[in-house]
Amino acid sequence: MEYIIVNKDNLEKEHICCAISNNNDIQVSSKKNWLKDRFDDGLVFLKSIERGKCFIEYIPAENAWNPLDANGYMYIDCLWVSGSFKGHGYSNDLLDACIKDSKTKGKLGLCILSSKKKLPFLADPKYLKYKGFEVADEADNGIQLWYFPFDKNASKPMFKECAKHPRIEESGYVLYYTNQCPFNGKYVPIVEATAKEHNIPFKAVHITTKEEAQNAQTPITTYALFKDGKYITNEQMNDTKFLKLVSNKKL
Repeated sequence: MEYIIVNKDNLEKEHICCAISNNNDIQVSSKKNWLKDRFDDGLVFLKSIERGKCFIEYIPAENAWNPLDANGYMYIDCLWVSGSFKGHGYSNDLLDACIKDSKTKGKLGLCILSSKKKLPFLADPKYLKYKGFEVADEADNGIQLWYFPFDKNASKPMFKECAKHPRIEESGYVLYYTNQCPFNGKYVPIVEATAKEHNIPFKAVHITTKEEAQNAQTPITTYALFKDGKYITNEQMNDTKFLKLVSNKKL
């Protein structure tokens, strides 16, 4: 498999794996605009030259859009290999490239979000354990910060205190999200419209700066849905999923 790094010079012509439509698609344009502003912060987007979901996205933890105390580490935003690309060792290729690059840049190690059991849009804990990652910290909602230190004496990365106890002081459904995930550009407005149509109290909070993300009351900022102050899920919703979730919460 051949890989290519997406940067400012080729961003417009390269597809971004998880959204491979044209640049006029809101999912593609929102993600590419977000990436464009992150490259100067050290973000790396490495992907297969083939069309499909086979990529890794990582950034120095100091610039990650998550509430972390992980200075000196490289934070992996997303490692995604799916479909026909699975089972060929491409995840290992991408992770090895990240490790090599991070060591060259003098990082202490890697860190990434996961959980005890596999959750949608989070790294598989079984794979992380297989690759030598360990749990460094865990929030009350079960979201874990895993790490892979290059030196056994390196300090552990941690969640900031604001993220360890995910809870907000608002009633109804409240969604915190960023444009890091391209699906939000399409589906957040759909859920907003669905909630309005069915008279469901719903508020979407768009996190638009690194400072907001690094001080959020949730370890996950890409997509974090709360109900009556309590964290519910990080799984992206469409209209059908949202209505089903609301129905189940009423039982």
